Amino acid sequence: MPENKKRALITGASAGFGRAVALALAENDWELLIVARGAVRLEQVRAATGAHAIAGDVADPAVREQLARAVGSDRLDLVLNNASTLGPSPLPTLDRYPLEELAAVLDTNVIAPLAILQATLPALRASGGTVVDISSDAAVGGYAGWGGYGASKAALDQLTNVLAAENPALRIYSFDPGDMRTEMHQAAFPGEDISDRPEPESVVPALLHLLASRPPSGRYLASEVTVAP
Repeated sequence: MPENKKRALITGASAGFGRAVALALAENDWELLIVARGAVRLEQVRAATGAHAIAGDVADPAVREQLARAVGSDRLDLVLNNASTLGPSPLPTLDRYPLEELAAVLDTNVIAPLAILQATLPALRASGGTVVDISSDAAVGGYAGWGGYGASKAALDQLTNVLAAENPALRIYSFDPGDMRTEMHQAAFPGEDISDRPEPESVVPALLHLLASRPPSGRYLASEVTVAP
C-alpha cells in the first residue's frame, strides 16, 4: 500500500450510512476493509470500492478475529463503528423488554465496537488515526420504546468519551447522524412512511468534513457540522 494512501475499517458497510461512507471514501482513494452481515450486498459494495470484505456479524468473536488479522500491523487511519442493531420491532417498552434481546443489543452496539477498537488501537496509534462511533439522539433523549437501543448508544457514547481521554493523540468522536431513511429506522416505525427522512448519502459530507478538519475529540451532531458549499 502506498504510504500516502489512507486506510479505513467500516462496520455495517453493506447498506445505509456505512455503505454511503464506504463509497465516498473509495472515491477519495482510501483503502477499505469492510464488514457486514449481508453477504450479497457487501459483495456489491466490495465490487464498487475495491475493498477487502469480510461477511459476518461483528458480535461474533470469530469475525472480529478475522478483522484483527486483516488489519494486521499496517497503518489504520479510521475505524468507523457503524454496525448496530435496533432490537425488537415493534419497539417494546422497558417493562416488557425481553432481557435476552437487550443482551444482544448491548453485545452488538457496545461490546463489539470496544472489542474492535481494542484490536485496532495499535494501528490507529501508529498513524495518529481517527475513531468514529455512530451515536443517536436516543442516547440522550427519553423516547418511549427506545430504552434498549438508547441505553446501548448512551453506553457507547461514554466508552467513546473515556477512550478519548485515554488516547489524547487520537481523534475519537461520537457522531450522531440524525434520522435517516434506512432499514433500521424503518424497523423502528413498522408500516409508517419514513420517506421524509433524508437519505444516508446526504449526511456523508458532514462526516467527511469532521475527518478532514479533525476538531477535538467529542460528541458531534451532523446537523451542527458546518460544511462549506
